[in-house]
Amino acid sequence: MAWFPAPRQFERRAAFYEQLAQLTGAGVPLPSALEMIQRNPVVRADRPALRRVLAHLGGGGTLAEALAAAGPWLPAFDVALLQAGEQSGRLPECFQLLARHYAAVAQLGRDLVANLAYPVVLLHAAVLLFPFPDLFLTGDFGTYAARTLGVLLPFYAAALLVLYALGGRHSETWRGLLEVWVSGLPVVGAARRAQALARLASALEALINAGVGIIEAWRIAARASGSPALQRCVDAWGPALQRGRTPAELVAESPLFPEVFARLYSTGELTGRLDESLLSLARLHQDEAARKFKRLAEWLPRLFYLAVMLAIAWKILAFWTGYFRQVEDVINSVP
Repeated sequence: MAWFPAPRQFERRAAFYEQLAQLTGAGVPLPSALEMIQRNPVVRADRPALRRVLAHLGGGGTLAEALAAAGPWLPAFDVALLQAGEQSGRLPECFQLLARHYAAVAQLGRDLVANLAYPVVLLHAAVLLFPFPDLFLTGDFGTYAARTLGVLLPFYAAALLVLYALGGRHSETWRGLLEVWVSGLPVVGAARRAQALARLASALEALINAGVGIIEAWRIAARASGSPALQRCVDAWGPALQRGRTPAELVAESPLFPEVFARLYSTGELTGRLDESLLSLARLHQDEAARKFKRLAEWLPRLFYLAVMLAIAWKILAFWTGYFRQVEDVINSVP
C-alpha cells in the first residue's frame, strides 16, 4: 500500500470497503455486493477491475483468485487480508478493518497536508522574494528564473520521488529495501512496525478461529501484515514448525517481535485463549501505530518550518553581511 499518497485516494478506498462491509454484513452475497458497487462505483476507474473480479467469481473462482486475475488493482496487503477473511468466513470484518485503516490514513494525510501548508507557502515566498530586488534593478528575468526555479524544481522533484518510492505497487524486493531504510527513521520506523504487527495479529486471529492450520495461518497472516521482513521470517519457520516447535517459541526467539507480543501470544497459546490474546495485540499495536503516526503528522511540518526559517535567517544574514562589507569597502576606498 501507499504510505503517504493523496488523502482523497484513501478516502475513496475507505468508502469502497465500507460499502462492501455494510452489504456483506447485511447478508448480501459478495458477487451481488460487488455488482451493486460496480454499477455506481466510488471511483469510476475501478469498473474494469470490478468487472474482471465478477467474471472470475462467476466462473467459480475464489475471491483471492479473482483479485489476482484483476491485476495490480489493490495493494498486496489488501489482497492478503481479504484472502484471510475469505478462508476464515469473516469477510465483512476484514472489509470493515480495511475501511477503518484507510479512513485513519486519510485523516493522517489531511493533517499532514494542513500542517505543511504554511511552511510550504513560506518557502515559496522566500524563494520568490529574495532575488526580486536584483530583478527590479537589472530586469534580468533569466537570472531570476534560474535562482528561483533552481531551488523549487529540485524541491518538487524530491517530493515526487518520495511519493513514488512510497507507492504500494512496487515489487517485493523494492518494498523490502524500503522497509529496511524506513526502519531506521525515528518515529516512522516504530509506527510501521507496530502497524504491521497489528495487521498480522488481526489476520491470524481470524484464520485460527476459522480452523485454518497454524502453519498456513501464520503464512497468510505474515503476508497480510504488509511487512516483507515479517513474511520472510515466518516463511523460514516452516521446518521448525514441522518438527513440533510452537509458534510461541519462535516468536520469542525472533527480534522482529517485541517482548509484549511474545508474552501475550505465549500466554494465549498456553491458556487456550489465543484468539483473545491476538485481539488484544491487534488493538495494542494499532493504538501504538496511530499515536506515532499522529506525532509524525504534528512534528514533520514543524521540522520543515524550522528548516525554512533557518534558511530565511541565513539569507537575511548573508544579505546584511554583504551590505556592510560593501559599505566598508566604500569607506576604505575614500582617500
